[in-house]
Amino acid sequence: MDMTRRPRRLRQDGVRGLVSETSLDASDLIAPVFVDATTDERVPIESMPGHERVPVSEAVERVEEVLATGVEAVIVFGIPESKDARGSRAWAEDGVVQEAVRRISAETDAYVITDVCLCEYTEHGHCGVLAENARAGEGLTVKNDETLDLLARTALSHVEAGADMVAPSSMADGQVGAIREALDAAGHDNIPVMAYAVKYESAFYGPFRDAADGAPAFGDRRHYQMDPGNRREAMRMARRDAEEGADVLMVKPALPYLDVVADVRREFDHPVAAYNVSGEYAMLQAAGEKGWLDTTESAYESVLSIKRAGADLILTYFAEDIAASLS
Repeated sequence: MDMTRRPRRLRQDGVRGLVSETSLDASDLIAPVFVDATTDERVPIESMPGHERVPVSEAVERVEEVLATGVEAVIVFGIPESKDARGSRAWAEDGVVQEAVRRISAETDAYVITDVCLCEYTEHGHCGVLAENARAGEGLTVKNDETLDLLARTALSHVEAGADMVAPSSMADGQVGAIREALDAAGHDNIPVMAYAVKYESAFYGPFRDAADGAPAFGDRRHYQMDPGNRREAMRMARRDAEEGADVLMVKPALPYLDVVADVRREFDHPVAAYNVSGEYAMLQAAGEKGWLDTTESAYESVLSIKRAGADLILTYFAEDIAASLS
């Protein structure tokens, strides 16, 4: 008997979908939303076609657009009206994220996640309080322990505004523990923390820095983000955050690090998130505009590969397009 054709029997219409090992659902996806306190109208993000910064007054409308596609969760990023050395608008009661979250939480059914970092709020664009010698380019750039206090204050202010989950992304050592302690002490022990546990220093963040106005004014972030060549270190970072109380472990970026996504999935029983970042989005959009790829099909295949690697939650700028295509 010729056995070579047996696999093809299950690739035919009718049975193909029944035996599919991996599939996407709108509930797998989280859509990033950018809220800008410096504008009264929507501002297209040039490097991310199809996405905009929206004013606080349109935050609810923007989230309702997301919900209409079937996506149920958003992650909110803010562009403040002013910046300073410590990023004090990050934890201000009337800050851009706080104001947007209050409205979104009160007026929509969205599950609201907030990014907790300082880079969008500091005048220097780094993810924490700078060391005295930072501008000279010597030694470590960010004071880790002083930054922890500010991240905890920021996370608490987001939760008090109505956030359902917080996601610390600065890669400060101990950030999850500091935030967990602050939330618990304030009676918010029910709020989960999604840790950017494995966050690489990546060239794929370029369009996001344009979108969130968070590019470093000098230097880079290699002193606190991970070396792209390191795989074993990722397990140490994820284990540290898990021990500090992280509820979800994230890998960022996603596509260049699918091996790491799979590693985290094997090693931990936590839900695993992966961030399909702005550069991954922009390159497919650019190829689609050139006619070199079908953007919709390549986006679906890319995000499907992230889920196949082991991600339970996928943050992606394709969230709305993919969800709409599934309905």
